Amino acid sequence: MHTSWSTERRLTAIGRANLSVPARQALADRQLANGRSVLDYGCGRGDDVRSLQRLGCDIDGWDPHFRPGGPLKPVDVVLLTYVLNVIEDPVERRATLSRAWELATTVLIVSARLTWEKSKVRGEDFGDGLLTSRRTFQHLFAASELRAYVEEVTGARVVHAAPGLVYAFKDEAARLAFLAHRIVPDAEWLASEDTTSAIEALVDYVERRGRPPRLDETPRETAELLAHFKPGELKRLVRASADPEAVAEGAKRSTLGTLLYLAVELFNGRGPFGSLPLSVQLDVRAFFSSYREACRRSDRLLLKLRDDSYVRGAMNASPVGKLTPTALYVHRRALDRMPTVLRLYEHCASIVAGRPQEWTVVKLRHLGRAVSWLDYPDFDRDPHPRILSSYLVDLQSLEASHTSYAHSANRPLLHRKHEFLAPDDRDVPRYRRLTEAEVRAGLYDHPQLIGTEDGWEAELIRCRRQLRGHRLVRRAAD
Repeated sequence: MHTSWSTERRLTAIGRANLSVPARQALADRQLANGRSVLDYGCGRGDDVRSLQRLGCDIDGWDPHFRPGGPLKPVDVVLLTYVLNVIEDPVERRATLSRAWELATTVLIVSARLTWEKSKVRGEDFGDGLLTSRRTFQHLFAASELRAYVEEVTGARVVHAAPGLVYAFKDEAARLAFLAHRIVPDAEWLASEDTTSAIEALVDYVERRGRPPRLDETPRETAELLAHFKPGELKRLVRASADPEAVAEGAKRSTLGTLLYLAVELFNGRGPFGSLPLSVQLDVRAFFSSYREACRRSDRLLLKLRDDSYVRGAMNASPVGKLTPTALYVHRRALDRMPTVLRLYEHCASIVAGRPQEWTVVKLRHLGRAVSWLDYPDFDRDPHPRILSSYLVDLQSLEASHTSYAHSANRPLLHRKHEFLAPDDRDVPRYRRLTEAEVRAGLYDHPQLIGTEDGWEAELIRCRRQLRGHRLVRRAAD
């Protein structure tokens, strides 16, 4: 639908004291790295531009109202931040996205407000969106709609970075490197100041990765300190110093991580071996007989994800998490300790509609396939943390939904916090002691009552108890 209606788009450009959520995510994902030129296309008042410049980013901004004289030339990275929402003309909206794609030589970063924010936008139906009383326009995207729209216009394979935030890569190698970093992060190297510390850093890498590094995987300062050793000498030093059990455990982690990466990559069309990031290629060579064998094993992993009994078995066998009759709940700190098929389960949902920036516990449903990321911002401080929000992705319908509890009067809360964590987590003993004290006091005698703030408070009063931090004490007499 084409319309000649002129809306007040400039009024949607809000002032920000901090970086926008998309800019923060792009920084965390290393898309705004040093050496890359960046354009904020439709930058509004330019707050992101100024903040990123202070961080040393080579960035300029352009906006038709606030910065019409800004530069419009090809750059490595183009940010298109909440621009598509405010364009009422679908033809112009598409042209704007197409122009942003033309200007990006490496990656286009597109963010948009999503349909779950409809309650925050008051207005009348107009075209494919809403027209507010201030004559501003909002087209709210469904999470899957945004990805499909950007793919259609750009013709590129698009990756979800977070809900309402997608990356469209011009370079296939850059897209694959991004996925690899998310799924199989590069091993961090210990600092090297002399030959002894360089050898320690090498041994540590081998123990954590399960294989020796290639020269171009090694930090320059470490490589220089070890340059006088012959390859055979280094191998003997590593064999003599490395813990064989740690090396075997590292090899297992790398093998499973590679399978996870190849399984996820099948969603976008798995490429030839030479297209893989170097670190993944080296892992394939070290831990599999061939690339074909690695792909075959990852395909079997994907098939297992469709098997209810297998998934349930993996949940029962998981060394981490709280299992209920309907789902497995795992804390963020324990996510990598889940069985590989469950890690794949969570990654698949993040590909469909993005993983939120803020979350504490992931919920993997047993029957059907749905993942929820639950945000308990006070998990470590509050003995019974209250939920702030939930973001659910249904893998059968490919729909996403968001629920906010920020203004709820009687929020759900958690009990038995230690069950969500890995058994060796530093906080488990303290949380377990609290749970045991609450059980002895009779607070869990009526589990149907304690799932919300009001019910829990009523049970505390009934049992004449109160909490002081993570200690349960007798309630003072009224």
